[in-house]
This record gives sequence, structure tokens and C-alpha cells, in this order.
Amino acid sequence: MDQKPSDGSTRSRLSSAIDRFSAALAARVAIDLRALAAFRIGLGALLIADLALRSRSLTAFYTDDGVLPRSAFLSDYSASHSLHAFVGEPWAVALLFVVAGAFALALLVGYRTRLVTAVSWVLLLSLHARNPMLLNSGDSLLRMLLFWSFFLPLGARWSVDAVRRADAPEDDTDPGIAGSIGPAVATVAGLALLLQMLVMYLTNAVHKYEGDLWMSGEAVVYVMQADHFTYLLGNHIAEFPGLLRALTVLWLVLLFASPLLLLLTGIPRAAVASLFVGMHLGMLVTMPIGLFPVVVVVGFIPFFQTPVWDAAERAVARLGPSTRIARWRAGLESRTRALLSLGASLPSLGASLPRPTASERLAGLRDADLSAGLARGRVLFSTVLPYVFLVLVVLSSAQAVDYTEVPEPGEDVLDAVEMDQSWRMFAPDPTHTTRWFVVSGTLENGTERDVFRDAAVRFERPPRAETTYPSARWRKYLTNVYSTDNENHRSYLANYLCAEWNRTHETGVENVTVYQLYERTDPYNGTVEAEGQFEMIEYDCSGEFVQNE
Repeated sequence: MDQKPSDGSTRSRLSSAIDRFSAALAARVAIDLRALAAFRIGLGALLIADLALRSRSLTAFYTDDGVLPRSAFLSDYSASHSLHAFVGEPWAVALLFVVAGAFALALLVGYRTRLVTAVSWVLLLSLHARNPMLLNSGDSLLRMLLFWSFFLPLGARWSVDAVRRADAPEDDTDPGIAGSIGPAVATVAGLALLLQMLVMYLTNAVHKYEGDLWMSGEAVVYVMQADHFTYLLGNHIAEFPGLLRALTVLWLVLLFASPLLLLLTGIPRAAVASLFVGMHLGMLVTMPIGLFPVVVVVGFIPFFQTPVWDAAERAVARLGPSTRIARWRAGLESRTRALLSLGASLPSLGASLPRPTASERLAGLRDADLSAGLARGRVLFSTVLPYVFLVLVVLSSAQAVDYTEVPEPGEDVLDAVEMDQSWRMFAPDPTHTTRWFVVSGTLENGTERDVFRDAAVRFERPPRAETTYPSARWRKYLTNVYSTDNENHRSYLANYLCAEWNRTHETGVENVTVYQLYERTDPYNGTVEAEGQFEMIEYDCSGEFVQNE
């Protein structure tokens, strides 16, 4: 008789513990809807900026006239699939860029958000697959952020979709936002989005732990000696090795402390996230590594929870421009409603249609049952699928540091959607050698010319090595071409340089020789420790397409 109260008390304590755990987990996973809106705007802007930057070398990197014509792409990357590989003319590729930009703009303003997120992700996968030689960690992270976004209510605030929902008739059924907690939402996809940043940092931390320069606290000191990886402030900060050693230690501490980003909540979490954001903004003004720092900063927006956004709104109200912002917002919503109403008159024609018959009303009931089933399916889809991919992503990260292996079916899925989680940025051994390229071409009149820069052939180290690369994409591409695993690409590059020179100059080029040159200096006394040059390929412009020896 005395056992029942005891059992009831145990069940009560267990239930209470489960409730506390659930509440604690929800508090850590919750993402403010305003944060998701800002995140959506950031993603849209990133996609547009990325397309704009890539378009500068559209012909060189994505057409049949460039460094990877479709014949070479299909030969070397037969397992890859890309919509961009169906066309080879510059105008057709440019059209795909415009289409991707239109969907990115729709994402930015939050119009049909879930649909345009999915299409933008597919187009981004296609663009990346078209020329893998250009890709960096920023591209990988952007793909992942866009993927997780598909399962999140990015259009719940500050969007055209939000205006449309606000204007919907009261009798329209609104399923609400799954997992909503007041102004925030806590879902498996939200957890995955937050964990994605932790996976990146922790995997990179393990790789850095294996590097001697990182563990000695001198990695950043040496990285700043690689002049092709520095610009702006980076060209001056190399003179302060003590500061760079401190930054090395601080960065390692942050990497290994990154789980705090999930364990903490509210203002403490925002403080830690701000430290990471500050470090990446520092990278932005010291290293020409493309959009990677900006992608990471956008990825941190969901870490700023409701107390931060509430405080920001109060601060804006105190500063005074809240009235002007409210008027601007009201005007924007009014114009949005006006645009949306352009097609609203068409459904009203239904008033003149015949009334539905009994059989049609019965069919409508069946449709209602079907709609309810689809709604349940959407909830299942938005929970199970993110969970499966989250498990695969974590396993891929563990595999990258030799902790476990991803089952073969899972590996196939990850490969198909480009979700590898290696994250080896500057690890385990960071770049600390200045590298530049020279392409010596023999012209038809017998003179020598650097056909890459249309300048005199000069082998000595340039005053600013970063200026020898047209862009960060070109630097990444040339670095990959130098790899022994990509010998065919040396012929592709040389063939492109021959054709491009002959297309734009009266005096043609007969052959080109591509060199990579390097110089490594001591960061403390400036003495040259090593220097030399490597001949990557000597190419006959009138010979076969591939001329590997």
C-alpha cells in the first residue's frame, strides 16, 4: 500500500526532470523570428554578392571558352551534375546567373520564401558543381546554411510573405509556425543550423590541434608572411608578431570554447557570438579570402536570441527614428499590398460560376482530408529529414578527424548534395609561403610576354603579391591547378590563356610556360629561408588540348 505513493512521487520527479530538460533544450535551440528574418536578408544579399563577384570571370570559369569547357568537365567530373553544364555560351550562362539573382532577390524580400530557398540552393549546388576548382570553405558553409534554411520559417517576419499572411481572410486556416515559443521557434532544423557552426569550428579546432605552428602559438605570425594572403590591414599587422601570437592563442581558445555558443543563452551567448564575429571581421580587413568572413557573420545572426532583439528595438525607440521607421515600414507594406493585389481580382470572378453540386462538395471534403494529411506530412518532413541530415553531418565531421566512418549509403547522400564536413581552413599546417604565378608566352614575332597579365615577364617577387591575382577565386583556382592531382587542369589553363590572348591581340602567341614561384621569409628577422620556381607546364598553343608529359 505504501509503494503506490512512492511510485507516484518517482514518476512525478521524473516527469518534472524531463520537463526541465525539455525547457532547457528549447531555450538553447530557440531562434528568434526576427533573427531568422535578418538571416534571410543576409543570405539573399550574400547570394547576390556572390553572383556579382563570380560574374567578373564568368567566361573564364563557366563557359566553353574558359578554363573548364564542358568536354573537359564531363571527362574529369563525370559523376557531377550541374544545370550550368548544359550550356556553354557566355550569354546562356549569364542568363542562369540572372535567374539565380532573381530568386536570391525574392529570398531577400521574403517572397514565396520556402520555394525560393529551395530553388536558390539547387542553383547554388549547380554553380559550385560546374567548376569545383574554385570552391572554398565559404562556399561549403553557404550551401549548408541555405540547406537548413529550407526547413525554417525565414519568411515569418519582415517579408512579403508576412504581409500576405496578415491580409489573409480570418476564416483561412493557418497552421501556425511549428515549434514556436512566443517570438521564437525551436525545431530540429533550428538545432541543426546552430550546430552547423559548431561542427565547423570544432572540426577545424581538432585539425589545428595537430599542427605544430598552431600549438606553439605562432601560426598567425607565419600566415601573415604569405603576402598573397594579406591585404589592407594585413600588410601592416605583420610587423607586430607579439600581437599576432596573442591572436593565435585567442583564436584557438575560441575554437575549443565554441560549444558555449549552444550551452549559453540570451546575452551571454550574444557576447560569445560577438567575439567570433569580431574575429571574422578582422579577417575581412586583413586577408583577401572572398566572402568567407561575411558568410560566417551571417551564420551567427541566429545565435542572437530574443533578449538581444528586444533590447535592439528598445534602443531604436530611444534614439528617436522609430517614427520614421514605422512610416517607412507602413509605406513599404502598403506598396507590397498594392503589388500583391494586382492579381487579386481574378479569384473574384468565381462569384459568377455555377454553385457546386453535391458530388463536388463531397469531393471538396475529400480534398480537405487530403490537405490535412499533407499538413501532417509537412510536419513529419520538416522534422525527420533535418534530423537524418543532422546525424549525417555530425558523422561526416567525426570522419574528417578520423573518429568514425560514415556508412556508405550516408556517404553517397552527402556526396550527392555536397555536404562534406572536413573544414581544414589553415590547418593543420597554415600557409606561410608567398606564392605567385608567371605565364611566359612566346609571341609570333619572337618576343616574350606574360600572357596572363599582358606585361613584361618578371620572375622576382612582386612588391604586393596579392595584386598578381585578379581575384580570390583566381588565387584559389591557380593554387588548385598547382596540385599534382590536377595535372589536366594545367593544360586547360594554358589552352585558355592561348585562346584568350589570340582573341584579344593582333600578334598571336605560339606557346606558353606556366610557372609557380615561391619565397618564404622568417617573420622575426625578414631573412629569406627558401625560394624557387616550379615549371607547371610548357604548352604548344597549336598542339593537342591536353599535353601532360
